[in-house]
Amino acid sequence: MKITMLGTGNALVTECYNTCFIISDDNKHLLVDGGGGNTVLSRIKSAGINWMDIRHIFVTHKHLDHIMGIIWMVRMICQHMRSGKYEGDAYIYSHREVLDLIKTMSESLIQKKDVEYLGKRLHLIEVVDGEEKEIIGKKMTFFDINSTKAKQFGFTMMLNDKDKLTCLGDEPFNECERKYALNSKWLLQEAFCLYSEKDEFKPYEKNHSTVKDACELAKELNAENVVLYHTEDKNIKNRKKLYTAEGREKYSGNIFVPDDMEVIEL
Repeated sequence: MKITMLGTGNALVTECYNTCFIISDDNKHLLVDGGGGNTVLSRIKSAGINWMDIRHIFVTHKHLDHIMGIIWMVRMICQHMRSGKYEGDAYIYSHREVLDLIKTMSESLIQKKDVEYLGKRLHLIEVVDGEEKEIIGKKMTFFDINSTKAKQFGFTMMLNDKDKLTCLGDEPFNECERKYALNSKWLLQEAFCLYSEKDEFKPYEKNHSTVKDACELAKELNAENVVLYHTEDKNIKNRKKLYTAEGREKYSGNIFVPDDMEVIEL
């Protein structure tokens, strides 16, 4: 299994793409979020993945930098279903607020003859807090992170009988997530900026975490590996080195600060 990081930045980055990624198990793929535009399509192509092989999509929440790329996926899927080039069904999973927004935006922005496939062959699947589903052959559990901003869900995925991957979304840790995140082999966590640059980027005012916070949490949760994403892009060339150095002061496990299009073997 592997993760392909299509994007690693926060909402306002210009030196990289917004955070979204694909979890792959051979030829089965789960797209998590879509970033802020149709760049998601070129990123999927650059990853060597046929977008038509992505039959499962999970959307964490409704913010622009997560949902707009999904609308482009909806357009591509529905258009190719209508033309007979897309066989079978596809599935978008999220909580009800996001699904209703995807439906409304698609009906407003996509041709009627294409959007008719939404809900028929492109299925909108609601998930609720604590619900389990099998997706790409793996057991997943979805959970509400109790966001103070837009309603947002994270998830755990069982990679095998004992190892799990946990995605905490893009906000600071909430205690309700502990039972899902504890003892994760892989912990995916937002790190808006370095703690040493908190006065410049003001992460706490934006309800985000620093690298120091994220790595202290990874230690507390006994995570074997932590992946830091949803970052600023001021010094993108040195981001990996700087973030790893600050994180290493608080956490002795494996720290991954991926660049866009980097592949992480799980």
